[in-house]
Amino acid sequence: MQEPTISELFSLDGPLASMSPGFRVRSSQIELAQAVERTIAERSTLVAEAGTGTGKTWAYLVPALLGGGKVLVSTGTRTLQDQLFARDLPKVREALSLPASIALLKGRGNYVCHYHLERLQGEDRALHSRGEVQQLRHIQTFSQQSSTGDRADLPSVPEDAEIWQRVTSTRENCLGQDCPNVRDCFVLKARRQAQEADVVVINHALFMADLMLRDEGITDLLPAADTVIFDEAHQLPDTATRFLGTSVSTHQLLDLSKLVETAGLAHARELTNWSEQARRLEHATKELRLNCAGLEKMPSRRVTFEAFPSPEGFDAAREVLQTALDEIASMLSSVEEKHPDLAAAARSGHELAERLSTWGKPGRSSQGPIEDIQQVVRWVELGLHHVRLHAAPLSVAEAFSRYRQGGQAWVFTSATLSVHGDFSHFTSRLGLEKAETMRLESPFDYANQALLFVPRTLPAPQSPEFLPAFVETLMPLIQASQGGALVLCTTLRAVERVASLLADAYDQLGLTWPIMRQGNGTRRDLLERFRTLDHAVLVGSASFWEGIDVAGDRLTLVAIDKLPFAPPDDPVLEARIRACRSRGGNPFMEYQLPEAAIALKQGAGRLIRTETDWGVLMVGDTRLVDKPYGKQLWRGLPPFARTRDVEEAVAFYQRHSEAPAD
Repeated sequence: MQEPTISELFSLDGPLASMSPGFRVRSSQIELAQAVERTIAERSTLVAEAGTGTGKTWAYLVPALLGGGKVLVSTGTRTLQDQLFARDLPKVREALSLPASIALLKGRGNYVCHYHLERLQGEDRALHSRGEVQQLRHIQTFSQQSSTGDRADLPSVPEDAEIWQRVTSTRENCLGQDCPNVRDCFVLKARRQAQEADVVVINHALFMADLMLRDEGITDLLPAADTVIFDEAHQLPDTATRFLGTSVSTHQLLDLSKLVETAGLAHARELTNWSEQARRLEHATKELRLNCAGLEKMPSRRVTFEAFPSPEGFDAAREVLQTALDEIASMLSSVEEKHPDLAAAARSGHELAERLSTWGKPGRSSQGPIEDIQQVVRWVELGLHHVRLHAAPLSVAEAFSRYRQGGQAWVFTSATLSVHGDFSHFTSRLGLEKAETMRLESPFDYANQALLFVPRTLPAPQSPEFLPAFVETLMPLIQASQGGALVLCTTLRAVERVASLLADAYDQLGLTWPIMRQGNGTRRDLLERFRTLDHAVLVGSASFWEGIDVAGDRLTLVAIDKLPFAPPDDPVLEARIRACRSRGGNPFMEYQLPEAAIALKQGAGRLIRTETDWGVLMVGDTRLVDKPYGKQLWRGLPPFARTRDVEEAVAFYQRHSEAPAD
């Protein structure tokens, strides 16, 4: 009997339609599924931009389950990872009547570690509050009852709670086969299930961690696969940059000093004065922090290695710290066989010593290898209570592309991969210039469902009068939409200012509608409240520009304050701009503008999520229309109707409120 074709599977008479009430045949979904099927058969590379509403998840899952062999599906967020594993994969598998086994695999920091949990239970003084005492009790019960140990399955303890860092393991402090709890280890259990499964759902961070470990000769993190599918692929270049770089924080160094003293006194007291060694490391760490005090005067509290103010003191403090770290790492190596805690401390010591050593080369006055200077950017970042030393590659293309294992099929998909149909910005960043590319339009009727509103006159974005004028222009739309608004800002400072200005405007108008802002609660809590409260306005930055899916009248207004150009003081961007100029390129057109176009498209994509959604997208930055480059930005957006008159935008709401219900 002949196997059904992709077109037949996605037809109204096919098995997928029977599993999904309201199923519609979408030509773009079928086209994408056929392209994925072809890519898997040819073991080639596909980069596919699928507009919102295409149904890309099912479009890649169907051919992957049917003919992908061993499949890895990598997502940008743990939220989508959980959704794929718990909802989409089981539904498609059932519809196709396939016996495929599936597994979910996250980084080790997502799983409770029995060993570190037991240690924390014996250190009551390490708990910072009554709240943490209660959280620890919840985690203890959870560890005994859970089959996964995945902290996402314990909603009573927020995923961003600080206590999770102390009851999970890192690669440095994991005891491995020496752990007394190795048989019950949730991480090893998840990895075994992944090795045995037909389809494994991972995330980009885990994929990049595996890449790094393979460079070190470690190959037991992710299973070998025939097909790798990257959903939310637009996030990959930044994830790769982060993971292919290194960082050392004073937090890590101070934690090591505590571990050294505790483990040394407990298991190798006779070797040396461990308290003195720990104090020496602690003192050297604090001296480095003091020599970074000048960064407090800088707007972003960060500076590149080459531009560090008064570098002599910093360099001297770094060398003293390096010496203390090297000596402790060497000392720990001589006793690591005495106890697993000493072995973990030794691994951590050597890892941090290596990172610090790499970060300091070449010296400031050195003319070191030209590739070191051109390909790596280093910077120092000052936090409220810590200093972090970063190093990151200017390009990840070579490292990423060489990771591909022979004979693998690679599929990259997202709603935002091209700039007005041009994929070169994305493909060049990952070394995918030879990939097949395709762009699939959204099936939504954007011209009737949505309106793009750019005010005629607002102050320049850098003016102190910009945000007050932005909020003043926004208020008539909030009133017309009766709330249900997502306000996206390009900085956290703007989030606070906009929320404050909105509160003032509400007071003047006598409105009591809820205003929520990033920082006042977890992202999950804020989104849940936004979905359930009437007339709500949510003001956010960064992570709120993507991954938000609120359908219907709960969200009929998305307002963006400024065009999302990356801050000019971002060290990696700064270095890439310099490198581009040095080879005679135009960094604004080659890098900054494409990045802003993709980010703007992500933010705009929050508005229309289904065929029945409607609303207004307001962009307060008039450069979108007034500047010559603005055309490249708005032409990359969905084909909304457009206006520059606030009265017309308000009338849009009036027309929709008067329209008869379907």
